[in-house]
Amino acid sequence: MMIILYILCTIIMAVLIAYFVFPKALYDLMTASLRLRGGMRQKFIKVGDNVWPYLEGGRGEGVPLVLLHGFGGDKDNWSIYAPHITKDHRLIAPDLPGFGENNRSLDRDYDIVSQVHRLSAFLDAINVPKCHIGGNSMGGFIALQFAMEYPDKVASLTLFNNAGVMGDVKSELAIAAEKGENSLALSDVSDVDRLMAFVSYKPVPMPKNFKKIFFAEAEAHREVLDKVFWQIAGAGINHPLNDRLGEVVAPSLIIWGRHDRLIDVSCVAVLDAGIKDSEAVIFEETGHIPMIERPKETATVHRAFLAKH
Repeated sequence: MMIILYILCTIIMAVLIAYFVFPKALYDLMTASLRLRGGMRQKFIKVGDNVWPYLEGGRGEGVPLVLLHGFGGDKDNWSIYAPHITKDHRLIAPDLPGFGENNRSLDRDYDIVSQVHRLSAFLDAINVPKCHIGGNSMGGFIALQFAMEYPDKVASLTLFNNAGVMGDVKSELAIAAEKGENSLALSDVSDVDRLMAFVSYKPVPMPKNFKKIFFAEAEAHREVLDKVFWQIAGAGINHPLNDRLGEVVAPSLIIWGRHDRLIDVSCVAVLDAGIKDSEAVIFEETGHIPMIERPKETATVHRAFLAKH
């Protein structure tokens, strides 16, 4: 018994020391643990002059599932979701250009059409001629337009609170953007709590040292993040895809959080009416990131949909 207590105390002390002295190392270890739990491995591939980092795991047979993260996110936005998917499907989650470990230079455009064509080149490079594609927020915008531009490459489409369409009710984010304000920008470390409360219905408290890491990452890429935001926001507000939804021929699943403050739930009705072969699910007491807030419930719906297609 004393030996067990000693081991537990040693582990606790090691974690505390890592948190206060080497918080980034502990953060990276936790990220690696999440990837391991979902059977995801990091890979890299050169596409033209650019190197794409991505996570891949799961069953190798059949058409793979490609999931795209939202604004300010990266490939690990899907690491919590992965354990519920990889038992049945091969999952691929890339860092999109402008985010994560991908190219984040200021001297390029990050508009949706450009990102769609870059994604197509990435899929060609990893030898994925056809996929089930999905995305959250900005990633959903890209996935939606990808399904329009490359219908032969899409087996099915899943949209998680996607940008790119306008509903009957303007969201808090849209109202602020029309005033020239970026609600997703961080001005200091304390702003991280505001952002977490903005995207999640019930945000999970984040340790202070991890908030510092999160803010430092955003601060280091402030200019490119601002550029990407306004290119996306401008397209979503001035050129939404509402009138083009009939171009989507792939069977589509629309997943939304009822209490999304970034993109209003009224968009669901627009998407469901505009996409001919679609079905929609709305989760109560859920915000902008259902795959993180409710991974098990979201994946249950998602897997049932994929099983049909």
